[in-house]
Amino acid sequence: MSKKQPAKKSSPKASASKSRIGFVGVGRMGANMARRLNDLKYKVTAVYDVNAEAAESLAKEIGATVCKKLADVTAQSDIVFTVVTNDAAMKKIFLGKGDNLLEGAAGRTFVNCATLSPGIQQKVAAAASKAKADSIEACMASSISHARNGQLYLMIGAEKAVFDKNLKLLQDLSVSLRHIGEVGKAAEVKALVNMVMNINTAGLAEGLGLAAALGHDLGMIREVFSQTGANSRVLETDAADMVDREHDCWFSAEHAAKDSGIAAGLAKSVKLNLPLNAATQAQYDRMVELGIGGLDKSGIAELTFPGRTGASKKKGKKADKKK
Repeated sequence: MSKKQPAKKSSPKASASKSRIGFVGVGRMGANMARRLNDLKYKVTAVYDVNAEAAESLAKEIGATVCKKLADVTAQSDIVFTVVTNDAAMKKIFLGKGDNLLEGAAGRTFVNCATLSPGIQQKVAAAASKAKADSIEACMASSISHARNGQLYLMIGAEKAVFDKNLKLLQDLSVSLRHIGEVGKAAEVKALVNMVMNINTAGLAEGLGLAAALGHDLGMIREVFSQTGANSRVLETDAADMVDREHDCWFSAEHAAKDSGIAAGLAKSVKLNLPLNAATQAQYDRMVELGIGGLDKSGIAELTFPGRTGASKKKGKKADKKK
């Protein structure tokens, strides 16, 4: 957008660099995106989160206002980023009775960044259009540090004109981005990305777990994997954590289960059987059942390495059944 046509602060049609920006959902990803834009001198004016302490802390840090109502975020913003946990949360913030983001939303733009089903993204976009607002689906395939440093990889679903209008803002958050198509299509692609990533992570955990059970040096195994057809991106990002049992959360097992489930739903809609995805989802669902869904996705190794927590609990349950 041209910087030669600045609009008044209060105008919801202001260019991105002059617009007031709000955030709904300021966990690790949302908060770091807000910090990134604040660093670049964007006017981050309003924040909202069900975790009031997180919202208050971020607002104090970047000089924003904590909003108690969703409608207040819309009133104080021209562009609103949403980063929520699941479809239910998305439905609540946009379509909930009483207080929601679409109250007084005419002229606003909503940039929805969570990994959600294509259906809810399309439903929200339709509701936003009815409220005379724009909607952008900005699916992220990156981690917390990438959000902080403006190095996200973004898959965008939006009308071309809306995408073009907000391109500079999206570029300032990303190292690379791709306009996939209309709203809903980016969510489909993101589901594919996470499905394959989760399958690769589960496969790596099983390979390293079996190697450990056979008594191999896991450093040697990782080096061999890296030079052969067993190589993958998750070997680089997760293998050491699996071996060392360092599962500080960058992308939780609970979210992995949700995202594999989204892919399963898409497969069902086109009558396609995905046995590897089903097995992977079952593993991540198992982590949630065991109370370790808050671990990073690398924690799936706890189910496969001999003698670890998940494996021992599973054996215990089988033993109980035999009694």
